Amino acid sequence: MKFLKNNPNLKISHLRKNISIMLSIDTADFNGKKVLIRVDFNVPLNDSFEVADDTRIRAAIPTIKKVIEGGGIAILMSHLGRPKNGPEEKFSLKHIIPAIENLLGKELSFASDCIGEAAKQKVDSAKNGDVVLLENLRFYKEEEKGDKHFASELASLGNMYINDAFGTAHRAHASTAVIADFFPVNKMFGYVMKAEIESIDKVLHEPQRPLLAIMGGAKVSSKISIIENVLSKVDHLILGGGMTFTFVKAKGGNIGSSLVEEDKLDLALELLAKAKEMGVQVHLPVDAVIADKFGNDASTKVCPTGEIPEGWMGLDIGPETIKIFREVVLNSKTILWNGPMGVFEMSSFEKGTHEIGNAIAEATADGAFTLVGGGDSVAAVNQFGLADKVSYVSTGGGAMLEYMEGIELPGVKAIRS
Repeated sequence: MKFLKNNPNLKISHLRKNISIMLSIDTADFNGKKVLIRVDFNVPLNDSFEVADDTRIRAAIPTIKKVIEGGGIAILMSHLGRPKNGPEEKFSLKHIIPAIENLLGKELSFASDCIGEAAKQKVDSAKNGDVVLLENLRFYKEEEKGDKHFASELASLGNMYINDAFGTAHRAHASTAVIADFFPVNKMFGYVMKAEIESIDKVLHEPQRPLLAIMGGAKVSSKISIIENVLSKVDHLILGGGMTFTFVKAKGGNIGSSLVEEDKLDLALELLAKAKEMGVQVHLPVDAVIADKFGNDASTKVCPTGEIPEGWMGLDIGPETIKIFREVVLNSKTILWNGPMGVFEMSSFEKGTHEIGNAIAEATADGAFTLVGGGDSVAAVNQFGLADKVSYVSTGGGAMLEYMEGIELPGVKAIRS
């Protein structure tokens, strides 16, 4: 750890606390600087180890370009997958090099390690405007443990730090939170982080009204904290997906073989009562597309959500519900969508989610601010070609959900503190 004695960042360790304005990527001077960028390149690979979905890489390109076009050296840090026993060929970041170079429009150099001599040599031989990709951070267990020594080894490679990996901001890992301690002044958010935080804050803290939250998905239990947090902020709350039937049964309806959380029936009633107290209008589906089995080839029909016969299950919202929900969406000025309306992965039960997505796109065109987040919702807007027709699509996953629950994310706190 000899480099700590010579790390200029540590000589000003107390200055950051006295700075009220964070360093901004838009105004920072990158010329001649070695800039460590924590990106989220945890992307899916096919059987040939080619990138199957480059969304996350594409999202990071503006930040990388900002650094290299400003005369800096971009040093990219990321994880890939969940290696368990150190370096594993299938989890090497070398597989994604072609995808990065294609999107960036230039070649990069690859370090076969993320710390030590291999990494130091690649960085030292880089020139202004170059890009260096370090090997998978999770080849070291110290990354996920938030090990301070490992973070210091990473920090020694650069003299500025950018966190642009919102998808990992809820983890207090070495490269997402601890490393920021070594850059008391020269740390900032990248464009992905900046946009994610601004978009969620715009919904939760600076919304145009009426503010609508659309919550879908299978289980109430996975959305309890979010629903409780948004109740004090929203004017309308639409509930859809499998969680619907826990509420319907709690209110005395017959739900057949539909998904239900028996231990959450009282909670469902409490949430509805709390919403009423706060003046929030809750909209539950009035009808459902039901099926005699969980399959795309099932027999289907439409019936009221509280009158589903035994042996049948609700797998999508019905036509009357679509009309009601659509009207609520079109009359809203700020919309948060988290979770599908049904089993949209099956063509027989995709209509509800598709139609709500279309309505959100229409509201966006009419001037509403619309934020889509959560894995299934993001998959839905991509599947239906709506991603560029909403205001913002969050790729944060778990980080977005925790931020919406009011939890202070380690990766965000590390930059702001």
